[in-house]
Amino acid sequence: MAREQDEEPHPVDRHVGRRVQEKRLDLGLTQTALAKAVGVSFQQVQKYEKGTNRVSASKLFEMADFMQVGIPFFFEGFKGAQPGVAENEAPAFDHEHRPTKNSLEIGRLASRLPARSQKLILDMMREMLGEGGDKPR
Repeated sequence: MAREQDEEPHPVDRHVGRRVQEKRLDLGLTQTALAKAVGVSFQQVQKYEKGTNRVSASKLFEMADFMQVGIPFFFEGFKGAQPGVAENEAPAFDHEHRPTKNSLEIGRLASRLPARSQKLILDMMREMLGEGGDKPR
């Protein structure tokens, strides 16, 4: 079923799209390379990643196979509980901080450093953000 033009993407669609983008960037793939692998246009991959268009089950299966991850990978981290009888609305998933190629690489490289070096880099990043160098989180 087509979504109304002014209707916001569903939080699950946005989350799945974000996870597609994260994995694509993690693998060093372009949108074009992923698009060719699953038989869609790169514009369609852009729409998937933004959550504008829903990823069909068959395309999600093809993406998972191509990127060598299980289907559950795309849903990991989603905390969108359904509203119950006494609840007014379920909390939306926070998509404020979209990953970049550099942020994913920082995370990948940092895990290979000794704990002391990781702490020094973390302190430096906090200092650069004006959050203080030795502030625990």
